[in-house]
Amino acid sequence: MALFKIRPNIVMYDTFVAFAEAFQISSSDILITNEFIYVSSMKELNLECGVIFQENYGSGEPSNVMVDSILTEVRSHDFKRVIAVGGGTVIDVAKLLVLSGTSNTVDYFEKRVPLQKVKELVIVPTTCGTGSEMTNITIMEIKEEKTKKGLAADELYADYAVLIPELLKSLPYKVFATSSIDGLVHAAESFVAPTSNNVTELFSTKAIEMIVNGYQRIIADGPRQHTELIKDFLLASTYAGIAFGNTGVGAVHALSYPLGGKYHVPHGEANQQMFTTVFKEYKKVQPKGKIEQLEKQLATLLNVVVDNVWVEIDVLLQKILLRKPLREYGMKVAEIEEFADSVIANQQRLLKNNYTPLSREEMIGIYKQLF
Repeated sequence: MALFKIRPNIVMYDTFVAFAEAFQISSSDILITNEFIYVSSMKELNLECGVIFQENYGSGEPSNVMVDSILTEVRSHDFKRVIAVGGGTVIDVAKLLVLSGTSNTVDYFEKRVPLQKVKELVIVPTTCGTGSEMTNITIMEIKEEKTKKGLAADELYADYAVLIPELLKSLPYKVFATSSIDGLVHAAESFVAPTSNNVTELFSTKAIEMIVNGYQRIIADGPRQHTELIKDFLLASTYAGIAFGNTGVGAVHALSYPLGGKYHVPHGEANQQMFTTVFKEYKKVQPKGKIEQLEKQLATLLNVVVDNVWVEIDVLLQKILLRKPLREYGMKVAEIEEFADSVIANQQRLLKNNYTPLSREEMIGIYKQLF
């Protein structure tokens, strides 16, 4: 049985200029990014490549409607390589731009066309949590279904994952908070996943250590400290991406998707909503197993007793990003059961990675506690 794989080559540069020179960006490339990133880091270089600003095709997190529009645009260009410079939305979109066969995104997700990678893919993350540069997964809101779905296939792996800490120096604090919490969730869910093993644990435990230690320094020294620690958080995100790219993630992500799909809650913020409540439910259903090892690591990092670890993680995260009740996003009582049913119907790809199976009633109970 295969224990572990890393597909993208990982490289790091101090500046975008150094990256552009090393990768010889040219007219045979399509660059997908956001305009504010382009203006601040790339415009003065007068790059010869085609440029697509993701936000011109739709706002917020990626959807099939947004990607359909971008696919239609890029099909009219003759290019050999896609270079994605951005956060999770840009990266998820870019993974589909290297495929042939259709301009209807749902065709890929419903497996109505074969997945054929026909372009090279280079991913440069500009947030510190997605980890998507290391995975073969793209996540998309399917507008017609009012939920998010994931597509996992080796054709979606990047050829290169490029880490440039300079690009994260101006990251707004809330984006830093939501994205890094996403990275912490990736690492924790990977650690307890059924396919977790000694190799993936090396990456997930290191990511957890770096993120928790970084949060403690930010709490002690103030929010501005996050810019001084950004290289550590970027590396932690990539480590977590390597871990969950091998093991998958579970119920935290699965239960967050209806909230993100219906009310457009940022992905990391939606994950924070579910994180500790899901793990408390895991502990109640199956107290013996990998969750004990995770609790011991967290207790050591926080210098607390194991029995209080999930309460203390909540306290820590609340100091990084305040969590509010689900009803404050607009969620209705009637949607508690609807969301649980949506998870069961649409997120089996994730639920199979749960530390322990959760019933419909247990999922409903999680939503009720957070409502």
